[in-house]
Amino acid sequence: MTILVTGSAGHLGEALMRSLRAQSRWARGIDIKRSAFTDTVGSICDRDFVRQAMSGVSQVIHAATLHKPHVATHGNCDFLDTNVGGTLNLLEEATAAGVASFVFTSTTSAFGAALTPAAGEPAAWVTEDVPPIAKNIYGVTKLAAEGVCELFARKFRLPVMILRTSRFFLESDDDPDIRNRYSAANAQANELLHRRVDISDVVGAHLLALDRAPAIGFGRYIVSATTPFSSGDLAELRRDAPAVVERLFPGANALYVERGWKMFPTLDRVYVNERATRELGWHPHYDFRFVLDCLRDNREWRSPLALDVGSKGYHDEVFAEGPYPVA
Repeated sequence: MTILVTGSAGHLGEALMRSLRAQSRWARGIDIKRSAFTDTVGSICDRDFVRQAMSGVSQVIHAATLHKPHVATHGNCDFLDTNVGGTLNLLEEATAAGVASFVFTSTTSAFGAALTPAAGEPAAWVTEDVPPIAKNIYGVTKLAAEGVCELFARKFRLPVMILRTSRFFLESDDDPDIRNRYSAANAQANELLHRRVDISDVVGAHLLALDRAPAIGFGRYIVSATTPFSSGDLAELRRDAPAVVERLFPGANALYVERGWKMFPTLDRVYVNERATRELGWHPHYDFRFVLDCLRDNREWRSPLALDVGSKGYHDEVFAEGPYPVA
């Protein structure tokens, strides 16, 4: 049983290939870039290439995409060709090959403007039932690809799972205010409260989704670290997030002060992973409580896999003003 992994030179693709190889599972990595984890170089926009890559494949994890960081450097047609056309190629060839499960890596960015409540409003409680409002071509094309995935699940009975992943990359934030006020590690530890997940847990969710797809048929899930907050915390999180964190984790502020860290003053959203934990049996390990335990014991709080994959960047060019240009 061979698992096809698209985007094998990227953050998640490499993490998947590393993990599958470590488990001695047959995996075939494809990407437009050569890498130690890419078996065949080619584009998912090339139908003939996709057909050849699908030969002998029993399961597919489709992680290849143009990301938000490419919005300023790629045209709208590039996004449509890769994120929608490439996904369609894979779905059609997967259906023709009779694959047992198809997992599509989507993004919480698909929620778009729904993630930002109006001034004075509580933080947004984001479940899969929140209607998305795309903010850019990235969000538009990821939502369109999700729609095509659902069509193939309904019309052709292809078992498809959509995973809307939150942030898992180690790159510095594209927001200069965040970069200037917080170290990357500090900001990313904070984000595990409400909008981040460790890449090791993302891999785990994908592999569970592969296994569960035939029984479920079609599913859409938020993949983010388990938040400690409840919906009753949302108003206070928008006013004074450090107070909520200290109430839930007494002594957290002292641990932060020892490290020279600080909490975000407010939070505007909370991603809720309850459906994924219930239906997939997914239980992420790397959450904010784990961060605090590691700070207390002076241990590394990021997973070994996250450190192995590291910070890869999204462009061949290095930008002086940030990790990538912002449109």
